[in-house]
Amino acid sequence: MSDEDKVSLCRKYFYIGFACLPFLWLVNSVWFFKYAFGNGSSHEDVSSSTARKPLRRYVTYSMIGSAVWIVAIVAWITTFQLKRAQWEATGDYLSFNIPRGIP
Repeated sequence: MSDEDKVSLCRKYFYIGFACLPFLWLVNSVWFFKYAFGNGSSHEDVSSSTARKPLRRYVTYSMIGSAVWIVAIVAWITTFQLKRAQWEATGDYLSFNIPRGIP
């Protein structure tokens, strides 16, 4: 794959990740990390610095975006699990499975 194709694919994954697909940002950052931040000794690394610069930007932003999404999802899951019983009917409406027993 040429350097321009790598940058183009990385850019596409980054912009598609804005459609609430944090997993795609994670894949983008893992997949292109060695091309963006590699030492340049391998033949698979991006050869030109003009292609490496945008790759670094997209990979860095993908890492930041996926980290923000992961923190937000963990915060929501923790809040929901701890407060669902206190929310009464609203918590039940948000639940797919309503647990039996005393909360």
